[in-house]
Amino acid sequence: MMSVKIGTRGSKLALAQTNNVLGLLSKNDVAAESEIITTVGDAVLDRGLHQIGGQGVFVRELDNAILRGEIDAAVHSMKDIPAERPDGLITAAILPRDPPWDFFVFNRPVDEIYSVGTSSTRRRAQLLRYYQCMPQVRVEPLRGNVDTRLSKLNDGLYDAIVLAEAGLVRLGYHVNGVRLPLDMFVPSPNQGTVAVVCRDTPELLEAFAPLNDYRTTLDTGIERAVMEQVGGGCFTPQGIFCQNGHLIAEVLSLDGTRGERITGTVGSIEEAREIGVQFKEIASDLIEEARAALGLKV
Repeated sequence: MMSVKIGTRGSKLALAQTNNVLGLLSKNDVAAESEIITTVGDAVLDRGLHQIGGQGVFVRELDNAILRGEIDAAVHSMKDIPAERPDGLITAAILPRDPPWDFFVFNRPVDEIYSVGTSSTRRRAQLLRYYQCMPQVRVEPLRGNVDTRLSKLNDGLYDAIVLAEAGLVRLGYHVNGVRLPLDMFVPSPNQGTVAVVCRDTPELLEAFAPLNDYRTTLDTGIERAVMEQVGGGCFTPQGIFCQNGHLIAEVLSLDGTRGERITGTVGSIEEAREIGVQFKEIASDLIEEARAALGLKV
């Protein structure tokens, strides 16, 4: 029986995702164990992601551990995986997608909500757009794992918070709230999806291949192809979502007052790349404006 060592972050959500993969491997007669690795994104919680290295802060240490041979693979929320990847690594499996939507969690009447917590520039811009006629509602920074954010909500530090619905489902949490509508809250690329990254070897690829879901792989591949062409990183308020080939993508200004959007049906990764190139031209002013406003190099 083949044996693999899988790296994971130490949060409850990361462990739940990894334990699910361990169970799936066991059903396919692949023995596996997990090892917790702390990332910069887990350790530094007092700054936004764009201030500590962007999207890849949850991934780099795990990538490096694979390349050093300390672990064979890692399990990630796919939306955390940056566009640029090191040589020698490959995404070996993408699991069937969980609910991809954002979820608005609150413990008080909706008309008594005045502060909403989120760590995402995308969610912040989308919330500001939604509440543009209600300037009394503040969108405030909130980082930490799911339990930390829920605890701060329950302690009254926020009136409401926004989380990925998939995380709540994977943890088995039932909270008071509502799913946010797709037309106003386009999800982050690959949100709701778990991916397995490993060294690019035939043995590991064979071990993880049965876990891969074709439909999710195509939809998330289309999202990622558009994302890679548009660029922007985690500092740009952008949502990109594809379901059964139906694509919706938007880029907003940081304050949510302006935006660009495309929709359509996409049949291949090549077509998605072409759409991404076109969309980057359309949204370039918003992307560069966000970069400059956050003090990042152009």
